Amino acid sequence: MNQEKLKSLREKYREPQFQKVNESTNHSSNPEIFTQYSGLSTLLGAPYQGTLHNLDVALIGIPFDLGVIRRAGARFGPMAIREERSIIGPMNHETKVDPFKLCKIADIGDIDLAMFSLEQGIEQIEAYYDDVIDKGVAPVSAGGDHSVTYPILKALGRQQPVSLVHIDAHCDTMGSLDGNKFHHGGPFRFAVLDGVLDPERTIQIGIRGAAEPYWEFSYESGMTVIHIEDVEQMGIQAVIDKAKKVVGDGPTYVSFDIDGLDPSFAPGTCAPEIGGLTTREAIQILRGLRGLNIVGGDLVEVAPEYDPTSCTAQVGKQMMFEILCLVAETVHAK
Repeated sequence: MNQEKLKSLREKYREPQFQKVNESTNHSSNPEIFTQYSGLSTLLGAPYQGTLHNLDVALIGIPFDLGVIRRAGARFGPMAIREERSIIGPMNHETKVDPFKLCKIADIGDIDLAMFSLEQGIEQIEAYYDDVIDKGVAPVSAGGDHSVTYPILKALGRQQPVSLVHIDAHCDTMGSLDGNKFHHGGPFRFAVLDGVLDPERTIQIGIRGAAEPYWEFSYESGMTVIHIEDVEQMGIQAVIDKAKKVVGDGPTYVSFDIDGLDPSFAPGTCAPEIGGLTTREAIQILRGLRGLNIVGGDLVEVAPEYDPTSCTAQVGKQMMFEILCLVAETVHAK
């Protein structure tokens, strides 16, 4: 290296760059976003704000798992994601999107829910999201089991049915169980029947496992189902292209069940299924959705007690961040 270049580098980089990076986001009052050693634990390291006032995007915890058929524990998902100290963001290294620069974003805390009543809890979630939508705030949520997506879709789709990109091991279009439609195996069936989800603009990616006989509704209603074997044969780019074609340019919701991933990447979940997506494949699919009209999203079914290493919460945090980037770009473009 010649001396002139060395001199130039010394002049430019002699002072630490940490503070400059920190000041480029609205995290300037929260420097532990980069150290993660102390301070208030929040979803994706966002500032905490107890209200929806002046927000573009709200990060919301839904500590609710009364709809689980098998392994309970997803009520601790939001807590685990908050406590996960891996550094994610604030800028997406591939897309260069910094959602915190594009939008006013805050963690507004958890919904206060009934502890023992499944039906009452679902009603409370719907009422909560009705208020979020009425205030013009886009929601990005951490569940909770997948039953929570049903009331969110009811709030989002009451003006017009939404499209859906759904990443999961299961279609979750099962009928009522024990006389109750509120469970994590059927949110999308009842969202369609309630007229808030358009099945012909719905794509379900990564489907596999022994529950296949329960997914007749997906096919009968016109949903596009991409099994994990289809992902392998088509390739990720073809899956992305198919998703964009299916959902079109209408308002689209992204729902990511952590069991869409192979349990070697995310063992802490309610219904693990062998042979799923890798983390890299899932990230590629989410990033490939850029340009769609993404009006909200959720990351569900993180059940930390089944994961002694906390890697599921780390993976969930990353997927939630990818969804946040998509939502922030949509909100910013409007």
